[in-house]
Amino acid sequence: MKLVAADWLPYALPLKHPWRTSHGEFDQREGRLLRLQSADGLTGWGDCAPLPEFGIDETSATAFAEECAHLDLIAQQAGLPLNAWLSGEPPVSNLTVNRNFGPILKCSSEALLEAGEAGFSVLKLKVGIAPVNDEIAALHQLAKSLPAGLRLRLDANRAWNFAEAQSFIAACAGLPIEGLEEPLAEPTPVLLQKLQSTAAFPLAIDESIHLLDTHFFRHPPVRRIVIKPARHSGLLASVELALRARASGLEVIVTSSLESACGLLACAHLAAAVAPDAVHGLATADWFAEDTSSTPATVGGRLQLPSSPGLGFQPRQP
Repeated sequence: MKLVAADWLPYALPLKHPWRTSHGEFDQREGRLLRLQSADGLTGWGDCAPLPEFGIDETSATAFAEECAHLDLIAQQAGLPLNAWLSGEPPVSNLTVNRNFGPILKCSSEALLEAGEAGFSVLKLKVGIAPVNDEIAALHQLAKSLPAGLRLRLDANRAWNFAEAQSFIAACAGLPIEGLEEPLAEPTPVLLQKLQSTAAFPLAIDESIHLLDTHFFRHPPVRRIVIKPARHSGLLASVELALRARASGLEVIVTSSLESACGLLACAHLAAAVAPDAVHGLATADWFAEDTSSTPATVGGRLQLPSSPGLGFQPRQP
């Protein structure tokens, strides 16, 4: 494929609400779009949005954008949506996604009910921000009014020591918990396996990618892995990781890193290629007050994927 032009388009997108991480809050997402133009008149797009809090540095974010833009062009030339090109299977038109609410102490029962009425079946909450006992009390209070069939996905972002994580997991007994991500501040396979053995729901590895060695996949200490494609420098490496995880019996969840609509589409195509039946963390477009394009629609708790060849990204006109 012959390229005739390439340029970077910076963006700074305001959020509707501050996004909280272990390093604090931010209310604007900054990044840049890569635009590649081929000699046959096609345009490929990639999204570079570093976020050190998620383990995504400038190098990995740039590699993700460059690979995505090239794969966009290749899939367009093949006449296939990117997910179908990646998987070799028929295109996937939509994905089940979870609604993300942020910190548990700031979430109301009314908000959870509204999400359930909108068709979401899994609702995600951040924990590990306030004292463990306060969050346990809030969790039990929210669970009392949660309609049957709705489940809670929790993310501790490596906030707890082993005793705190053990206490929290024990307090979850009998509650509609769908999973818990990154419970330990200093995770090891041995400690994670001890916690997983006491939990009725999957524990998940997200940012602790240093644990993903050969031994981890031979003897998985948890039941789930969360993949953020930009952290792994691209879609192809993420596909390889997902296949390895699934071969080891692990559940695979794909989440965005709060990229713009361009990066979100790339993550969605990956999810459709490697785990089309899972509930993914891709309902992040609603956090943006402005975006790089019209955002992928979420209908009845399902993210709609474009059927056009390639990524399907159409940039917003200035």
